[in-house]
Amino acid sequence: MQRIGVVAKPKKPEAEPVLRNLVDWLRERGYQVVLDHEAAATFPGAGSGLARAEVVAGSDLVVVLGGDGTILSVARAIGTREVPILGVNLGGLGFLTEITLEELFPTLERVLKGEFDVSRRSTLSTCVLRGGKLVASHEALNDVVITKTAPSRIVDLETLVNGEYVATFRADGLIVCTPTGSTAYGLAAGGPIIYPSLPAVIIIPICPHTLTNRPLVVPDSAVVEIIQRSAGEEVHLTVDGQVDVALRHRDVVAVRRSERTIVLIKSSKLNYFELLRTKLKWGER
Repeated sequence: MQRIGVVAKPKKPEAEPVLRNLVDWLRERGYQVVLDHEAAATFPGAGSGLARAEVVAGSDLVVVLGGDGTILSVARAIGTREVPILGVNLGGLGFLTEITLEELFPTLERVLKGEFDVSRRSTLSTCVLRGGKLVASHEALNDVVITKTAPSRIVDLETLVNGEYVATFRADGLIVCTPTGSTAYGLAAGGPIIYPSLPAVIIIPICPHTLTNRPLVVPDSAVVEIIQRSAGEEVHLTVDGQVDVALRHRDVVAVRRSERTIVLIKSSKLNYFELLRTKLKWGER
């Protein structure tokens, strides 16, 4: 590893001293440091920085200073390269940003020596088809969510798996998520926690009109199709909570496992179940 990319959460003042120490520490050891626009804006004298996709494309390692949302944006920019991501939590829950500020430099030292473990996370490829034509395509590390806009309305979402009819969910919406996303919106909506390495996709109705509609786990080889059956309603597709696509009546959202894999560097102090207990208070009485 010679070229280290650094990505920072926008408008995070507490990132400045951390960023300055990190850049100095890396340069003193002979590494080339590349900053994204947000990191450069936090670091006076660093110039304008590069677009996030450019940082990722040219780096051997990406250090993310921020929270889970910053990790998700980096994951979308990473393309098909398996660039390891070191997520450093700057406050908040930080379920994906496992490394604390106190662990940053000891962890980074081990990583640069090649002494680290990673967790490979599957992602979802999502396409929106309108009249049989592709109108949008996005990648998700956490989830793909279809929801209505009007608070008093429900939507009809016809759902198929591998072309086989599952149900038409009458609900506030529908979540399709990865095992990584099972501890995010999916968990809040009553879905199961799925171990990150399991080859699975989870389908979770949001506040279904019929109580017998429960979360469904399918193999990650499956293709999930959702047809928007509510005419005259404002319905939106949201990818990882950050990308929005307005859906029309009869639009088809097709979701399948992507060829991309996101490589997250694991904390040497916390395993997955310790993360659940520490971050989500899972299992506490």
